[in-house]
Amino acid sequence: MAGYVDEVVIPYDRDLGPVLFEHYGADTARRVAEQAPVDVLEIAAGTGIVTRHLRNLLAKEAHLTAIDISETMMDVARQKFQPGEQVTFQTADATALPFADEVFDAVVCQFGIMFFDRDKGFCEVYRTLKPGGRYLFRVWDSARYNPFASLSFEVLKRYFPSDPPQFLFDPVSCHQIDPLKEQLLQIGFDPVVISVQRHEYDILDVTAFARALVYTPVIFEIRDRGGVDPEEIVKELADAFKKEFGSSPMRYPMQAILFETEKPQA
Repeated sequence: MAGYVDEVVIPYDRDLGPVLFEHYGADTARRVAEQAPVDVLEIAAGTGIVTRHLRNLLAKEAHLTAIDISETMMDVARQKFQPGEQVTFQTADATALPFADEVFDAVVCQFGIMFFDRDKGFCEVYRTLKPGGRYLFRVWDSARYNPFASLSFEVLKRYFPSDPPQFLFDPVSCHQIDPLKEQLLQIGFDPVVISVQRHEYDILDVTAFARALVYTPVIFEIRDRGGVDPEEIVKELADAFKKEFGSSPMRYPMQAILFETEKPQA
């Protein structure tokens, strides 16, 4: 997303972040911090929403490393921290972590595993975790339970019936629990604890939320296809949300799946 900070990354952080990521991020941070880890890695940290919650709750002496494949995202995340806060930001590939074996007490990845090779990513987490170290990650449940995806699909298909933009399919593409559980167990993680977590959020500015969804990388797919003003799609998507869930505020539902596991003691 380099070069698209104002158009894509800022709306993502400002308008999608509070709705989709803050609540789950706070819960993730609480679950990690209660085990008092000293060295923590966050994968696919994005604009630092979960990172900020983690740093707020981890012990002062704990060190937090946050990585993402996007330097633009990392630049936004860095602005949320002061010097001396014991957090390191690094651009890195989740499937080839630039860290030694068995260095982290905990690894976290919120809504990120659907964007890279999961088998390689899980193996890298296992390699870099200390024995007894914990791994927590979240995925979105299916589009059925997450209207940011289902309603976006409906609206985009009206404009591009034969070739709708695909980006918003990815976030909800990883909701089948058994394949993920089997991957983790085969790699060596044990036990694996899985929970389904529903949440609702009052959205005051539905149009800003709809615009932030359209101005994800979906916007580049829309422009490549041509012939449609993206603001028309924003308006129709906002109207679809309001029709389905009301407005002033809109009571917006979502559902995620949490995996909690660990690398067994040697």
